[in-house]
Amino acid sequence: HEGLADESGFPLPSLTKKYLQLAKGGIGAIITGYSGVSPEGRCSYHGMLMINSKESIPAYSALVQAVHNLDTPIILQLGHAGRQTRSKITGFQPVAPSAIRDRFFNEEIPRELSEKEIEGVITAFVEAAVRAKAAGFDGIQLHAAHGYLLAEFLSPYMNRRKDRWGGNTQNRFRIIGEIFEQIRAKLPGFPVLVKINGTDGRKNGMRIPEAVAIARLLESAGCAAIEVSCGVDEDGFFSIRSERNPVDAVFHYNFKVQNAPAWIRPLLKFFLKRTFEPKLPSRLYNIPAARAVKAAVSIPVITVGGIKTLPELRSVFENNDADLVSLSRPLILEPNLIEKFISGKQTEAKCIGCNYCALGIESASLRCHFGKLKNPRDLE
Repeated sequence: HEGLADESGFPLPSLTKKYLQLAKGGIGAIITGYSGVSPEGRCSYHGMLMINSKESIPAYSALVQAVHNLDTPIILQLGHAGRQTRSKITGFQPVAPSAIRDRFFNEEIPRELSEKEIEGVITAFVEAAVRAKAAGFDGIQLHAAHGYLLAEFLSPYMNRRKDRWGGNTQNRFRIIGEIFEQIRAKLPGFPVLVKINGTDGRKNGMRIPEAVAIARLLESAGCAAIEVSCGVDEDGFFSIRSERNPVDAVFHYNFKVQNAPAWIRPLLKFFLKRTFEPKLPSRLYNIPAARAVKAAVSIPVITVGGIKTLPELRSVFENNDADLVSLSRPLILEPNLIEKFISGKQTEAKCIGCNYCALGIESASLRCHFGKLKNPRDLE
């Protein structure tokens, strides 16, 4: 999520500029930040991209054409926030497969979707795919990771339905299978990628064997490539892991902390400092799941998460852990990082893993903070 859309959710020229920096910097393809498929599926972050109307097509077309002028493919990521949003921002009560409160947002219990509403969500994804194709994108990626709506359906932890949309793996996958079937009918041959979790980091949630089963279903559905990530919003930094304690940025940007009474803030800071102290591996942490998925399917598998050096990149391919590597945080500071790797100028990203970028997007557009709340390091 880049936070570079206008009030209608249309991409701003500044987003095009950011993508052009990437295209000039040696990357092989761009997968955009999350673009919402419907108003109630909008995230609560600043400057959210949306593609829920035909009026958005011209703005997206201009972005695509600019990137294509540099011979770089660009794929639009489509998503629905599900329970991971705020009605104060969207104007809609959050929805989910099951009425289970999200412990990160914790403002209200999401409403369980009816079968008719699920069919409406499917239609919204399909219509968004049609708009993406009309705008000239080279494909789409369904965001079914990180606790958003499609991930909620896949996860046994978040989907406790007793009807045909919940229960066994096939039923929990059904919403994605229906999206694929309808996109194939309308857009034969149009590449559809999917981003999934290898693990949710939640008790009774997604685990690697379940992710492998989902990957096999995706391959059967006609998926072009699978990106394997992890985590949900309520797990803190399980999915986007810090190398430094980000508690200062949490206090500066997070809406829950900002709304807390003054008397409790010192206690909150003490507790959060311990909570956010980095404990988990912060490098190559999705490799075990990606490796397992790659062994189970014949379509390309993408790994992401904690990959910052040229030796780490090479190890992915030398060990046959994945077919492609996705980078995000290192490219925020250095959009030309790959060019630097290729030229031999450097072998390690300058990103320090502070995660202030991930926290800052709650209220501002994406940028590198380099571990500081003010005076961000220049991208050059």
